[in-house]
Amino acid sequence: MLILLPPSEGKTPATGGSPVDPASLWLPSLATARTRVLNRLVAMCGRTSARSIADSLAVLGLSEGQRGEIARNAELREAPAAPASEVYTGVLYEALGVRELDEAAVNWLGERVVVFSGLWGVVRLGDRIPAYRCSVGVTLPAPVGGLTAYWKKALKPALDKACAGTPVLDLRSGAYAAMWTPGPEAAALRVLHERIVDGVARRSVVSHFNKATKGRLVRALAAEQAAPNSVDELVTALRDLKFTVEEQPSPAGRARQLDVVVAEL
Repeated sequence: MLILLPPSEGKTPATGGSPVDPASLWLPSLATARTRVLNRLVAMCGRTSARSIADSLAVLGLSEGQRGEIARNAELREAPAAPASEVYTGVLYEALGVRELDEAAVNWLGERVVVFSGLWGVVRLGDRIPAYRCSVGVTLPAPVGGLTAYWKKALKPALDKACAGTPVLDLRSGAYAAMWTPGPEAAALRVLHERIVDGVARRSVVSHFNKATKGRLVRALAAEQAAPNSVDELVTALRDLKFTVEEQPSPAGRARQLDVVVAEL
């Protein structure tokens, strides 16, 4: 089984260690594609005129108060790198809590979790990367252009091969889900909050809690050393872990649609 995660917007810079080597990351065949994005991002953020900095902020969707992110991007080639599990520190990753897991669970995650990234394409949790700011919705200067289209083309052959014959649990947000589409032996999962209003059960998606629940779900699978060989076995594993899972209709040949329903935030 492979588990697909989005990155976190918040990242913790490494305090030491050698810089990233794009060829050392998972799927080294993507090294050239990664280096091309890295070079364009560093070149764009390395411009120091007031107008250039304003342009870089606009391209990356940052505010004036986030100019430090531009300076950090400009130094990515020399910046210290750390495992992705330590760099990504948003809500999902806090709930996942890799540092609190035992060695067996950490190894389980290292073999199964794939994080999608606007800069790196895909990485494993153990891959060493620097903190960066570049979402997949960004459009970089030519020849890279829009990162969604760029990575969609680059990732398809590599991921189609890497994921062949194994169930895939897709926990990505919409923007990162557009980078690659898994086949029918996959399940896309969303989290719904159910509450009773005037005696009627109502369900809604709550962004913050959605991320936290996904983190706890992956943590539970890792702690259990779950090894499903199909989506059906994955659903059974989640239910055995006391998650309320409901399946929704999905088009033939596409990923199956699962809802995890929670009653408490």
